[in-house]
Amino acid sequence: MKHALLSPALIAALLAAPLAAEEAAPQDAPPSHEDGSTERGFSLMEEGARLLMQGLADKIEPKLGEIGRGLDEAMADIEPALRELAEMIGDLRNYEPPERLPNGDIILRRKRDLPAPDAEPAPGTPFEL
Repeated sequence: MKHALLSPALIAALLAAPLAAEEAAPQDAPPSHEDGSTERGFSLMEEGARLLMQGLADKIEPKLGEIGRGLDEAMADIEPALRELAEMIGDLRNYEPPERLPNGDIILRRKRDLPAPDAEPAPGTPFEL
């Protein structure tokens, strides 16, 4: 019997609690968005994001320099072989699209209506990818 009386009283107290909290709002509540606090918050977030990105860039910059130097060295090593390959192939428009065989090999077939590959290329014909 006590439980039957206690339940409605408990429910009423719980329902009244939010109402009491709304009425007792303090006078020094934070300003609403109407006075520019939202804009200030966004500008602070933008500043924080900018500082974060600047910090990341400062940490990454030395590594990027190392990578650039490594790529320069690799290109210096590869460049003679690439030039020789470019001279051997000539104009890529002289070839059909690449074809991959079931075993993984890739074939570049020369177009049938072109001169033999050992013929001299026309002067001034650029190598194009």
